[in-house]
Formats: sequence, C-alpha cells, structure tokens
Amino acid sequence: MQIITPKSTLVTFIAVWCCAFSLFAGSTGKLAGNVTDVSTKDPLIGITVLIEGTTFGAATDLDGSYMILNVPPGTYTLRASGVGYHPSRISEVKVSVDQTTRIDFRVAQATIELKDEVVIVAQRPIVQRDLTSSSNKVSSDQIKAFPVEDVSGLVNLQAGVVNGHFRGGRSGEVLYLIDGVPVTDAYSGGAGVSAENNSIQELEVISGTFNAEYGQAMSGVVNQVTKDGGEKFSGEVSVYVGDYVSGRKIPFENIKTVQSSGVYRYQDFETVQKNIGNTVQTTDIYNVQGSLSGPVVGIPEMNFFISGRAYSNDGYLYGKRIFSPTDLSDFSNDSTSRWIIRATGDGKFVPMNFEKRSTVQGKLTLRLFGSDKLRVQFLHQQRDYNNYDQRYKYDPDGNYEHFTSGDLGSVSYTNVFNATTFLEVNGAWFNNRDKSYVYENPFTPENPDALPKLYVYRFPDNTRKLATSGSAFYTGGAEDLLLNRESRSLSLKADLVSQISKEHQVKGGVELKQHRIWIHNFGIENDQSTNFIPKPVEFGRSEFAHTIIRPVQYSAYAQDKMEFDDLIVNAGLRFDYFNSRAKVLVRQLLLRENKTLKAASPESQISPRVGLAFPITDRGVLHLSYGHFFQIPQFDMMFLNPKYNINATEAFQVGNPDLKSQRTVAYELGLQQQLTEEIGLDVTGFYKDVRNLIGTEIFDIGNGNKYAQFVNRDYGNTRGFILSLEKRHSNGFSATIDYTFQIAKGNSSDPNSVFLDNQTSPPRESQKQLAPLDWDRRHSLNGTATVGTLNDFTVTMIGRLGSGLPYTPAFQNQRTGLMNSENRPMVVSVDLYVVKYLQLSGSEVNIFAKVYNLFDTESELDVYSDTGRAGYSLEANYTGRPRGINSIQEYYTRPDFYAAPRQIVIGAGMSF
Repeated sequence: MQIITPKSTLVTFIAVWCCAFSLFAGSTGKLAGNVTDVSTKDPLIGITVLIEGTTFGAATDLDGSYMILNVPPGTYTLRASGVGYHPSRISEVKVSVDQTTRIDFRVAQATIELKDEVVIVAQRPIVQRDLTSSSNKVSSDQIKAFPVEDVSGLVNLQAGVVNGHFRGGRSGEVLYLIDGVPVTDAYSGGAGVSAENNSIQELEVISGTFNAEYGQAMSGVVNQVTKDGGEKFSGEVSVYVGDYVSGRKIPFENIKTVQSSGVYRYQDFETVQKNIGNTVQTTDIYNVQGSLSGPVVGIPEMNFFISGRAYSNDGYLYGKRIFSPTDLSDFSNDSTSRWIIRATGDGKFVPMNFEKRSTVQGKLTLRLFGSDKLRVQFLHQQRDYNNYDQRYKYDPDGNYEHFTSGDLGSVSYTNVFNATTFLEVNGAWFNNRDKSYVYENPFTPENPDALPKLYVYRFPDNTRKLATSGSAFYTGGAEDLLLNRESRSLSLKADLVSQISKEHQVKGGVELKQHRIWIHNFGIENDQSTNFIPKPVEFGRSEFAHTIIRPVQYSAYAQDKMEFDDLIVNAGLRFDYFNSRAKVLVRQLLLRENKTLKAASPESQISPRVGLAFPITDRGVLHLSYGHFFQIPQFDMMFLNPKYNINATEAFQVGNPDLKSQRTVAYELGLQQQLTEEIGLDVTGFYKDVRNLIGTEIFDIGNGNKYAQFVNRDYGNTRGFILSLEKRHSNGFSATIDYTFQIAKGNSSDPNSVFLDNQTSPPRESQKQLAPLDWDRRHSLNGTATVGTLNDFTVTMIGRLGSGLPYTPAFQNQRTGLMNSENRPMVVSVDLYVVKYLQLSGSEVNIFAKVYNLFDTESELDVYSDTGRAGYSLEANYTGRPRGINSIQEYYTRPDFYAAPRQIVIGAGMSF
C-alpha cells in the first residue's frame, strides 16, 4: 500500500473533485416515467408533471419522458397536465432513498368528454428493478405499525442482523447516518445518537454490499432520513405507561405476577437477613413524545419541524439495598455465629438495568431562489443507564452509573443549477460525551457542615469488596474508576449530482473530517496509605489517561448509475485517507528502559464497488454485487493507555495508533420475483472475507509481567442466504416472513481474546483455527402479520425464532471442548401491537396497547459453560458455603441470563 503525504492527498482530492459529479449520500430519491396519449399510445412532449404541494416538477422531453431529482422520501400525489389534455393525478406514490420510482401517465385529449379528473392510486412495486444489492426500507407508516421503541429495534428486525451484527460482522462495523451526516461514535464504533421513531420519514438498512458513496463501514449502513417541515401546521403527541408482568417467580424479583384469578400481585422476596425491612416497589415505564411541523410565521418559504421524547424504563433486573458502599462486614471466622455484618441499607429494591433517555430534534428549511434550499438541523440526546452486575445485588449503589450525551448540528445548502444538476454543501458538528462513575465527586463528604475530623467521605476504602469470598455477593465497596471521554467531529462535505443523459446519473463527492478525542480517566485510592481520604490516581492501569488527540480523515468517491431497459449498473470508486496524528512505540516496552516513540504512519486505500441488476422479466430481477470495504479501527483500540504507562505488577494493555484499516471483500447474488399481484419473493446469497481485524499481541516487560498491544492479526468469513416473502396489505391482511441461514467463522470474536487467555492460570492457548463467532446464529426466522383495516383498527404481531448462539464448554475455568463448539438453547419471542383510531373534532386519536414477549417465553440468552443452561451449574455442587449472606442457590440464579419477561404498555396518541 502506497503511503501518501498531505500535500499529495490534497492534489488527489482536487483532481477527483474537478473530474467527478456527485450526490449528497443517501437522503433523496428520484421519480421518472413516460406520458403517452391514452388513445394513440404516442409519447407526448411538453406535458408538465408536478408533485403536488411542493416545488418539484419537470416537463416531458421528445420521447415523452420526465425525471424529477432530489425528492425527499415520502408519499406524494403526482399531477400531469398540458394544453389540450385533461389533467391526470396519481396518488400514493412512494419515493425511497437512493431508488428510482417509475410512474407512467396515460392522459386523454380535451376533446374526449370526462365528468371528473382522472385520479389513480399508485401501487408500490413489489419488485424494485434498480436494486443492485440488499436494502430494506421502512417508511414512517410502517414504523408506526411495529411494536418497537427505537432505531436499534427496527434494525434488529431486518434479515441478516443478529443483535446489531450485520451478516456475521463484529460490532462497530456499521455506518450510522442521520440525513446523510455520519453519527457513528469514532471512539466506540456504535451509534453516537439516534433519531427517534416519530421523527423518521424513512429508515434504510443496507446489510449487503453498498455503493461507493458510503464509507467507514464493512458490514452495513443504517440511514435515518428525518422529516421536513410541512406547508400547514400539524403535529402529534403520544403517551404511554407500562410495567413488566410475569408468571415466573424465578429468577425475577420485584416483577408483577399474574395469578389464575387474573389479579396482579408482587412476588415474595425471601431475604437472607430477616431483620432487614422488605419494601416492595413497582417498576415504572413511561414515554412521552410529540412533534410539531409547519410554516414559520412571518418568514415566507421557511418551514420547521421539531420533535421531542422523554422515555424511562426501570428495567427488569433488580437488586436490594441491604448494604451501603461504606459498610464493612467480617466473614473471616469459620463460625457463622461470629460473623460481623454491618448493613445500613434501607432494604428497598433498586433497578439495576434501567434506562432514561431524552431527545430533542429540530429542523428549519428555507427555500431560496426557486428550488434552492437551506437546511439547519440540531439534535440533542441524553441517556442515563446502568448495566447489571450480579456481584452488587445487595450493594447496588456500588456499581457504575453511565451517562452519555450527544449533540448534532448541521447546515446544508442545495443549489439547483437546472432540472438535471444540483450541488449540496454540508457542514456538520457532532459531539458525543461518555461518563461512568459511582460518585461524580468522590471527594465531597456526606456532611459538608461537619467538623473536619468528623468528615465521613462517600467513597469507601479499597478493602470493602474484599470482605466476602467464594460465591458471595458484595456486602460493601464500590467501583473505583471515573471514566470521562468526549469525541468531537467537524466535517465538511461537497457533493454534486448530474443526470447527464436519460441512462446515466453520475455522482461523486469529497469529505474532510477533523476529530478531537479528549480522554480523562482516573481511579480513586482510599486506604491506609491515603489516611482513608479519597485520592485520585492516574498511573498504573490501562484505563488511566489524560490526553487530547486530533486525528484527521479525507475521502472522495465517484459513481455512475446506469439505467437501461435490460440492465442497471451501479459502479463506483472510493478513496480514503487517515492520519491518527499520534505517537507509536518503536520497540516493545521494558521495565528499565525509556520509551522510544515515533509518529504513526498515515494510510490510504482505493475501494472499487460494482452492482448489477438484470430485469429478466416484467416480474423478476436478478442482481449481483461486489465490493471492497475499508474501515479505520475504533479509536478506543488506537488510543488505549496513550502515554504507554507501565504497570510492574499487573497485566496491562496499550493501544496502537499505527493499526492498519480493517478490510472486507463482499459478494452478493440475489433474485426478486413477483409471484402474484400481492406476493413477492426475494432470495439472496452472500459471502464476505474479512482481513486485518484487530487482535492483541503479548509482550513481557522484563520481570515476567506481561502486557498486550492491539495489532492487525484476526480474520474471518461469513456465508449464507436469505429467503424473504412479503404479502402487501389487502382484504384486511398483510404479512412478511424471512429466513436467514448463516455461517460466521473467525479466529476470534473479541479483539481482547489473546490478552484474556493469558490471564487464566495456567494461560490458555489462543484459537488459531476458524471457529463459530459469538454471534453465529445459524438459523433465524422473523415474521410479521397485520390484521384489520388500516387507520381504523389493526392487530400486528411480530415473531422471532433463532437457533442458539455458540458457547465454549468449560468446567471450573478449564475448557472441556473447542472454542464455541456447543450451542445455547433456541430463542423465541412474540410481540403484539393493537391500535384503534378515532376521529375527534377534526383530529385523529388512537388508543393502543403493546405487549413485548407476549407469551412470557423463558429464552436463555446466556448459559453456564459446564451445563449449557441458564438455570443451573455443576459448580454449585463443588463450591463451599459462601462467606457472605447469600446461599449457593441464590448466587447461581442469574436473572440476567434470561430475556426480559412480558412487558405491557398502554397509551394514547393524537394527530392534528
């Protein structure tokens, strides 16, 4: 691979920009078709085709053809009119992102007497003839009909997606977009922010190969196109409340149960310490969301859209506050009668996997100089949550609480040169902040007014978690890290599209991106050495860091979409450049030697992409696609322990800013076939070869202690096929069903696997052969069914069935089989959504109920490695009495190994 300099990079970008035309990636679609005389079948020249309620339109050419570019996704009414002809309308025309919707008109001469204007209702084509790779699009109407709460729920409904893993890829291999602006958190690889469901006009999920306009992804693309402001004032508001309701007493606590009489009651919670009060609480789920759209009063040609949501869910995993983090007990004596138990908790149940989320999003659209548009958008999202940790079941306040906040601001200008060419310039600012801690300020005493000698600090000393041993829960203590990280990205994009002929739409673009990564992680030491006063520590562990790093990225692409009668081609080329602008080790770390560093090398790659679609009949299309995909490693693997601090006594890790980009070569072959007027079939086969994945390499610092550095060493491949059937809504019924067969193998599922293998005693030999990956679900079956009259009363059900994910059999931390050679039990779930619409004083009111896990199925998501089941472990028979307050049975009862119990929410909404 050729290494290039910033100067040569700039020259390359200018050359690409001057030679290529382009499109603002993935936010609009295209309308095209013909207008002919209904009697003579001759093409008509000069007929005007308009999208009603918008400024979009075009006139037919010498062949009677028209094209309308840059159309936002949505449902429209088209009107064709011309001198000497009766106007004709076609309603319910659906436009999707990156696709061409073909609508043909047959108009009658004015000499023919017609009582009314011709109005035709368009039918969405079952077969999309210009689809060259797998892409699922979910409209705003479909989103309303599904019992899902957020974008991740919608994504996991799609064929080939398993818990966020697209076709066997690792997490972090997906590009997330909002209105064409990347919102992937470069540090963690996940979605930094997500649009809420009520603000999405169309969601596009690409799980196969994708065009050159999309970069920094190897497995898929999630494109969220949000709503624009309307010409008239409109809005909607929705609210619901709910709770978890289960018929199972084990393993969930503080969850409502259903008795045979149909009366709810709370499960009994048998505490070990009878003298501690048993306070029963309810679980709380609530959601309030709304949106408002319309013209800005006093400013002609300006429209606004604003939406907001507040969501809270206490979750289904509870602990009990029997102990406080500062409690100190003593279980060292062999006689239980001499155990000293200090328990100052209030005995209340505490949610341990809760989530609270709030989102505010707004968009202003100003039409300038005819069809030109200026858009200003902002989005703020706040999320507070907790990850369940079984060890803190009776000391829940000692576990981390996590806080994330994300902000997106963008300004885009669309300059329409003519009916076939427009330019889009976009500037965006994206900021994502992550914090995790037990106490935000651990140095503040509980009683600030007390005398200094009476200060009782909130943060416990480091020995509290050592009081218990064996299979026992903590009876005091807390996590001792304060993690702070901020990822900030500034980007500038310039894109252009030109329909240079009826057959060719040429695209291309450039993007410049500047990152700023701020990391401030430290620990708290509180023991005899600090006189039991909390003290910050910033040295000695991999997580500790205090630094700012400013990587840069450049990219460019050029692409041509060629549409012929019997062939559609998407062909493109993408260029990527990255410079971490950080220091990397020249040689390995040694205990008594100074670190030697050098600047990390920049990297570039050119990636070809091509997709073909062959309409074999008027009801069948064959497609074939191939591409090379390139992705910069997540920054948390580049910049872990950026100062390369050495720990002389414990194993530690360091990052590697010189990591090379991960690469995938993907192939796809598929067939779309319309079976009847209402049923369509889609069959797709795929294969992916993945190289340069991130793993770890082990080094010795010279005294026997080891450390690991991230390197490019892992590899894998995925192959499989997807079979999908869809029946569109008619006669009160619609349904979809898809089956995925997939084999995902690699030498490692976790980049840290070699490091973790070296922490066992004795060290475990790392995998060198291909083995099933942790998310290798061989068989997946998803189905949806809707019964009823749309916009009146409907019942929708979503069912999922999947074979169990693999696990590695082991007993007492020693493997008894090959890596991931066994499988967990099958998982099954069914969700229900019932809604009734009413008309009230010119507004539409809906009353609804959602039931998740309708049949309260006990799906085992995780298992004990010695039994392959979630309910019991052989180790319970070989473990002595815990030195703590819990029993062995209680310790091996893991509610987090099971899927969530039945959840019921009831609510109402109104549109006006």
